[in-house]
Amino acid sequence: MTAIITASDLAHELTGGRPPTLLDVRWQLSVAKAAGAPAFDGRAEYAAGHIPGAVFVDLDRELAAAPGDQGRHPLPDLAEFGAAMRRAGVSAGRPVVVYDGGQGWAAARAWWLLRWTGHPDVRVLDGGLPSWRGELSTEVPDPAEGDFVPVPGAAGLLDADGAAAMARTGVLLDARAGERYRGEVEPIDRVGGHIPGAVSAPTTENVGPDGRFLPAAELKDRFKALGVSEDTEVGVYCGSGVSGAHEVLALAVAGIPAALYVGSWSEWSSDPARPVAVGADPQ
Repeated sequence: MTAIITASDLAHELTGGRPPTLLDVRWQLSVAKAAGAPAFDGRAEYAAGHIPGAVFVDLDRELAAAPGDQGRHPLPDLAEFGAAMRRAGVSAGRPVVVYDGGQGWAAARAWWLLRWTGHPDVRVLDGGLPSWRGELSTEVPDPAEGDFVPVPGAAGLLDADGAAAMARTGVLLDARAGERYRGEVEPIDRVGGHIPGAVSAPTTENVGPDGRFLPAAELKDRFKALGVSEDTEVGVYCGSGVSGAHEVLALAVAGIPAALYVGSWSEWSSDPARPVAVGADPQ
């Protein structure tokens, strides 16, 4: 099983005898709200046109709990997450394909949550909606209730202490932009910088200009240059566990398992007792 699917392959599967459940998770990180500008409205974008049969999933309400001490996008209540997935038609025995507006972060968050809670067959549309060449629909489907019941996995998730340990014993990748890692700017969180020992690995460098993932061999070489070898334990964090999920997906494309620190920098930096490193040096 692969972690991503091309638009042409998705179009073929949607016309087959076992079409995947299709989830539209359009979302964008926005600092516009702080300046009084309207926030991105994924539901409105979905209503204006989506891949036929896709069901809209709200990242902030269905793929995360309310912001708080555990970060801006902490894990959702699993019962509520499961109910949302069943309403969207997700069943354990049917494949799922997730897409977003092209950045890939939101789709990766849904992919990671479904995989971590036990769904056996989830893929992300590589390149998102911009890669789709078929018609769009404004019809809102009413899928049959699914049967998926989330059961969290024993591996694949880090808390703050686990992330700190991973930075010492394995490789902890920071998926944010380099200037945020170095602490030169911090538009959202309390303080800039990074977890001591973490390696800067902007997730934007895992894709090409079209937003599609680089070939698996190129991704593997990239992560090798960052210190990841076949026997290395790998963890990823970002600002709030969204773009970090995209890096975990990139690692999966390269054949490398990795854990996600969901609380990420928004949780870590909220506690003044936790150490902060600045500059290009991991330490």
